[in-house]
Amino acid sequence: MRTDRLQREYGISLRWSVFPLHPEIQEEGIELTHLLASSKADVTAMQARLMDIAAQEGLPMSLRIRSFNTRNAQELGKWAETHGRGESFRRTVYHAYFVEDRNIARIENLVRIAEDAGLPGYEARTVIAKHTFSAAVNADWQRARMLGVTAVPTHICDGEKLVGFHPYEDFVRLIGKG
Repeated sequence: MRTDRLQREYGISLRWSVFPLHPEIQEEGIELTHLLASSKADVTAMQARLMDIAAQEGLPMSLRIRSFNTRNAQELGKWAETHGRGESFRRTVYHAYFVEDRNIARIENLVRIAEDAGLPGYEARTVIAKHTFSAAVNADWQRARMLGVTAVPTHICDGEKLVGFHPYEDFVRLIGKG
């Protein structure tokens, strides 16, 4: 992954922030064609582009037909960070969502994802039920609004933004090394 490479080659550290991507989606999810109908986006072309980028990065990815609410997953991600398992959780939830097409809004799926990332499932269930990390997610969402983030992925360094998927060289320029 490009950000992994940046960390290895330039010794940078990343601050992961979550973003409110379609928080209105209900637990059962929504078909991508319906979600993107108002934007007149070509879902097939969009999926093909994402599959191509993932292949270039060596990332597994499957065609998805639905999008799911990510709020609880974001809260668990913040919790995982406090246990030193943030990266493991991000990778595991990525695989569940983008490879297995699992509904990451469902509590049972999230508990299993947390366990697969090396976290205790019973604690994950409590974190979700009590929304223990809601304030941390709200703070990230507010930060995203203040920074003008409107899409994912967005990478920011020293006030400069890189939105979408770009060649590695663009990331190097973003961090002021190219």
